[in-house]
Amino acid sequence: MISILKQMDQNIAKFMKLWGVSALRISFAVIFFWFGILKPFGLSAAIPLVKATVVWLPFIEPDIWVHVIGWWEVAIGILFLFKKVTRIAIGLLFLQMTGTFMPLVFLPDVVYQNNNMLLPTMEGQYIIKNLMIISAALVVGAKFYDKG
Repeated sequence: MISILKQMDQNIAKFMKLWGVSALRISFAVIFFWFGILKPFGLSAAIPLVKATVVWLPFIEPDIWVHVIGWWEVAIGILFLFKKVTRIAIGLLFLQMTGTFMPLVFLPDVVYQNNNMLLPTMEGQYIIKNLMIISAALVVGAKFYDKG
């Protein structure tokens, strides 16, 4: 019985190794394209947060920035579909992620309950979960590491 369970475990691990990175790349493509395309069309629930994050920067028009970020995310999503440009997608993702964490510093009243960093609001949770996206991007990027 133990050997059967061990073999099943090995088969599952082999399946995960074979398909895990591809599943991550497709997930990135779907999420970034879907969430990104909503922004330029004014349909994203994240638009108020995006605008509030950049409103204090005098050289950025918030309405234009929503379009820029939206199309940036669409580009990230599309690039993840092609193995040869995965590193470019990851680079664009890391630049985009820098901006997504800005509200944690500049909008504490929006992302934390009662300004308590241990009590994130829904918006705060939305931002903090990006740590998992960054970690997954590191895994995908490592798959394309050239040892030469």
